[in-house]
Amino acid sequence: MVQNGQVFKILVVDDEMSMRELLEILLLKHGYDVRCAESGSSGIEAIRSDPPDLVITDIRMEPVNGIEVLKKCKAVSPRTIVIMISAYASTELAVEAMNEGAYDYFPKPFNNEELLSVISNALRNRGEEQSVSDSREGLLYFGCLIGESAPMLKVYETIQRVAKTGSNVVITGESGTGKELVARAIHRQSARRDRPLVIVNCGGVPENLVESELFGYRKGAFTGAASDRKGLVEAARGGTLFLDEIGELTPVLQVKLLRLVQDKTIKMVGGTEEIPVDVRIISATNRDLERMVMEKTFREDLYYRLNVLHIRVPPLRDRREDIPVLARYFLSKFTKDLGKEIHKVSSYAMDILCNYEFPGNVRELEHIIERGVAMESSRIILPDSLTLSMHRRKEQERTVPAVRSEIPIENFDLDKHMAEIERRMLQQALSQAGGVKLKAARLLGISFRSFRYRLLKHELATEDELKEE
Repeated sequence: MVQNGQVFKILVVDDEMSMRELLEILLLKHGYDVRCAESGSSGIEAIRSDPPDLVITDIRMEPVNGIEVLKKCKAVSPRTIVIMISAYASTELAVEAMNEGAYDYFPKPFNNEELLSVISNALRNRGEEQSVSDSREGLLYFGCLIGESAPMLKVYETIQRVAKTGSNVVITGESGTGKELVARAIHRQSARRDRPLVIVNCGGVPENLVESELFGYRKGAFTGAASDRKGLVEAARGGTLFLDEIGELTPVLQVKLLRLVQDKTIKMVGGTEEIPVDVRIISATNRDLERMVMEKTFREDLYYRLNVLHIRVPPLRDRREDIPVLARYFLSKFTKDLGKEIHKVSSYAMDILCNYEFPGNVRELEHIIERGVAMESSRIILPDSLTLSMHRRKEQERTVPAVRSEIPIENFDLDKHMAEIERRMLQQALSQAGGVKLKAARLLGISFRSFRYRLLKHELATEDELKEE
């Protein structure tokens, strides 16, 4: 794969010929320079002779296994990214691999698209671990955070300052704003960048499993605990522990986390000894932690120990100048992923996006562009290919015609009905504006360009009539 004129080199290490061939074909197809090694020892030799940008290695190999390949690779070429794969999925193996500096771990069989996405992101991030340069590209792609608006430049500046410290950080912002990307950027610019970044979704793990997942457990601690198992906190030893949705932690777990934050120690479930653990904690939430402290649902002492430094990620509606940049980025990404030849987002469609509120923020924009690319049959994204949350569009903040109180059992066409509502609103706006189209567009809260497009779509004006304006 070519990025900024560079073709990335990937080494595949696996003792199964079929897996080597599968990965070689997959990676060559996506533009990578691929080499293969049939054993751990030959993989180590390949790394020594010509260090690659990224290594994909199986774990279970004889006599030299993937963990040894990982260790040798980090010793010879510390900046080489290593991704582990194994047919024998095991938390212990994943923890050991992450402790030794693996970027990620995939059990076989894996999803090809997910693997390609991780590889692409890892290689992009590899070139962005340095401080932000003064170039335009540096501003647009700061550690995978995309944008050059004033609010985002402030975030980049804060990340740089925060990364140099070892203090705990709380990242706040609405869902979909990119809080995890901020955490990754902090880690990659910190002194801990060569150690693991372990991500824990506090709201995504069942309550009865969170403690054992975080702190691990001793054999016999509960039914099914057949052996000791280290937790994710220990997997992050020497690195960074990112606790997403920190506000979802129960009071009991808040107490246990306080011990980690305050004393740098943990107790495994079913264990009695204090285990020292050196981790930096970055937390994220879309909830108001200060209010939770006041309401006694979040411990005050834990809050102040976690919130030593604070970064707020702005919602997309507060940095609208980044919308075109993000839209073009996602367009490029999904046209490649879906094999489409779509060259741009039409000016009309871009106007609609720039005037949309984005309740789901950047994540919603990504999904909108992905759906648009999937549904579009032409070489340009048109407004009809955009699927927006209609109840949050600016047009809907104004008076709308009455909706049918009952839906007919037969012959009802929702698209036709919605088109008729839009047509009547355009006519109503023109009437209220005395036929002045610019004023009518303002009444509807849309751009003049978008208004012209809709007039043509509903045959309320002709091209010649609009040219005369």
